[in-house]
Amino acid sequence: MPDIVRMTLDEATTLCERSAIAAGASPEVALSLARSAVAAEADGQAALGVSHFIDYLDALKAGRMDGGAVPEITQPAPAIILSDAKGGAAHPGFDAAFEKLVETANTFGIAFFTQRNAYTCGALGYFVGRLAARGLAGLAATNGPPLLAGSGSTKPVYCTNPMAFAAPVASGPPLVIDQSSSATAFVSLRAAAKRGETIPAGWAIDAEGRPTTDPFAAMKGALLAFGGGRGANIALMVEVLAAGFNGANWSLDAPSFDAGAEGPGTGMTVIAIAPRLIDPDFEARLARQIERLSGEYGVHIPGRAKANARERLLREGLEIPRAVHDRIAGVKS
Repeated sequence: MPDIVRMTLDEATTLCERSAIAAGASPEVALSLARSAVAAEADGQAALGVSHFIDYLDALKAGRMDGGAVPEITQPAPAIILSDAKGGAAHPGFDAAFEKLVETANTFGIAFFTQRNAYTCGALGYFVGRLAARGLAGLAATNGPPLLAGSGSTKPVYCTNPMAFAAPVASGPPLVIDQSSSATAFVSLRAAAKRGETIPAGWAIDAEGRPTTDPFAAMKGALLAFGGGRGANIALMVEVLAAGFNGANWSLDAPSFDAGAEGPGTGMTVIAIAPRLIDPDFEARLARQIERLSGEYGVHIPGRAKANARERLLREGLEIPRAVHDRIAGVKS
């Protein structure tokens, strides 16, 4: 039996959607989660794609994610949209507010979406990428349970606390930057441990605060920020953006995303900007600048590789490890 199952994006979405419903999600939540995971897979982010969907299924089964939660959307100020995820997934609240977010940004030039009480959101670039597809620039921040040591600390106080940015580019894929404040993602430690591999020096410390290349020791210790103290300061900035404005759990107060029966209750903030209201030529100017950077100076432009991966996989389909496919397909209600 082959170790790989080849599927179209629609087939993979249906697979994930059905398994989430079997695990206790409403049809709306199941589809929202499935679309996000398959989008990450299609963008070449396998660690946050279909294999990560198993974390969602486990969370639904254990009660860490309320599969029937209906987000409460309010607008406390004309340009501010607040979502309370009610212990459910991060994605349905953004889905419910998305058109209002786009409309508000196009009206005022800027709109601020912020959400509390959610499960962790997976690939953060998914959210700003959707804004770029509508001609908007987007900046996003999110937090989660503590995994990352702070500046001067040997104990985890922040999550990997990623930031993402996207902007539309004339006649080309959007610019999409999506990166964590940590030197690597926590899922990379788990993947290395599963493969029996060591991790590079500088990624993590063990429970005693000593540098380690053992992924098992790292998972009991803490991740390190990229760039040392400067990266840790960015993690703190992300923490305030993601959880400070909306009453979400600080990372230190967030229960684990992969153990227990209580969800992490974390936050996410997405800022949408309408650049064409400031400069109607923005998308063309950005396209010219990107061509200059990549052509004359050899700069890697984030977003192009994701667009190329998505285009190829639309033609060829996804290759899902059979063990992952069978685990998802085998979920019973």
